[in-house]
Amino acid sequence: MIATQELSFQYKGGTRIKFPSVEIQKGQHTLLLGNSGTGKTTLLNLLGGLSKPTEGKVWINQKDIYQFGTSELDQFRSQHIGFIFQEAHLLKNLTILENIQLAQSLAKKKVNKSEIISVLHKLQLSEKAHAYPNELSRGQLQRAAIARAVINKPLLLIADEPTASLDDQNTDRVLALLMEIADQQGATLLIATHDKRIKNSFSNTYDLNTINPNNN
Repeated sequence: MIATQELSFQYKGGTRIKFPSVEIQKGQHTLLLGNSGTGKTTLLNLLGGLSKPTEGKVWINQKDIYQFGTSELDQFRSQHIGFIFQEAHLLKNLTILENIQLAQSLAKKKVNKSEIISVLHKLQLSEKAHAYPNELSRGQLQRAAIARAVINKPLLLIADEPTASLDDQNTDRVLALLMEIADQQGATLLIATHDKRIKNSFSNTYDLNTINPNNN
């Protein structure tokens, strides 16, 4: 499903961060642990096709994603990878339904309103389909972002610090929701976090604290 080889990344004027080999099988939900500065978000961006590595390779579903041209990579990412960040990043001038329709359009998939409503229903958000982002609570925005991420049935569902600002109860709720929706959609879930509260929920983990303890 996901594999890397001799992966590294160097920011301008910064030290080079080297990463351990990663191998994740389909359906093997995985946690990237690391304190601030250990490179977990950098690694997540490399695995998700958002940043090009200085050295090394990334394969997703046996495809070397950095052999794609820019437009090919954009298309592959929109069709096969769903992203969930700590902030929802929904377009404020579009309704929740329109935000998710846009995700289908960008992936060059047929806009399917009934499918969107079905996903929103699973996330207990169907009544907010025609609401705008500023009319939703923080928790509702997070669920809307999950709906947008899974609507194209991605191979890989990436979440960056999804529980960082949540209390224990909401952390458990969001984690259960992410795993449930990933399983329903047949996606492999990959979470990057420094939140050790959720470590015991994953049998497959990569701890970057032991690899890059001094990177800033």
